Amino acid sequence: MNRVAYVGVDVQEARGCPYAVLDGSLMPHGSAWLASPGELGHVVASLLKSFDKVAVGIDAPRCPLKKPRQHYWNGQQWRSRRPSERGHGRHCEVVMAAFKMANPQWTPLASDCPQWMRVGFSLFSALSTCAEVYEVFPTASYRQLARDRKAQVSISLADFASGPKDMLDAYVAAFTVHEFLAGRGAEVGGGDSLGTIVLPRPLPAGGCDVLHWPE
Repeated sequence: MNRVAYVGVDVQEARGCPYAVLDGSLMPHGSAWLASPGELGHVVASLLKSFDKVAVGIDAPRCPLKKPRQHYWNGQQWRSRRPSERGHGRHCEVVMAAFKMANPQWTPLASDCPQWMRVGFSLFSALSTCAEVYEVFPTASYRQLARDRKAQVSISLADFASGPKDMLDAYVAAFTVHEFLAGRGAEVGGGDSLGTIVLPRPLPAGGCDVLHWPE
């Protein structure tokens, strides 16, 4: 049986990014704060000495927009972008908003991205060849799991002092990837080829046209 390490990373700009590692039994295997994005590659390399595979969930956009978004969701159907609208946001973020799972920080063009997003881009790039990497949205995960009494995970309180909520988000990011890869979650977006977001549970039943990008 393959042993998998599940890593969650909460992206920060100023004080480094917290990460947490869960094993296949959802027990804590380690946590810390990254001094730089490139350090995460060393963390993964170390984990691969004990695990067969590393799956990482990063709480940040995978990439910036290549051009302004041309399609907007009005709650019932897609419409064209108006001249007054900036065109920020990716398909996966539109889905999050449409299902009222979270309020995205809409991804802009590369020239307008805040520094914390650039840190996220660096993290995705650093792991492109050594791990399975997923974009997660802990706020949406909390909402999906709010009434799920079976959603349990063990944590270590080590490394929480520097930012308790941020480290908790890292644990939830790792848990989200575990649940998605176990077949209990969902993957949304991707119609614009700018990445998807994985969730720990399926979307509400009934379906929605927002899941289908109009191109």
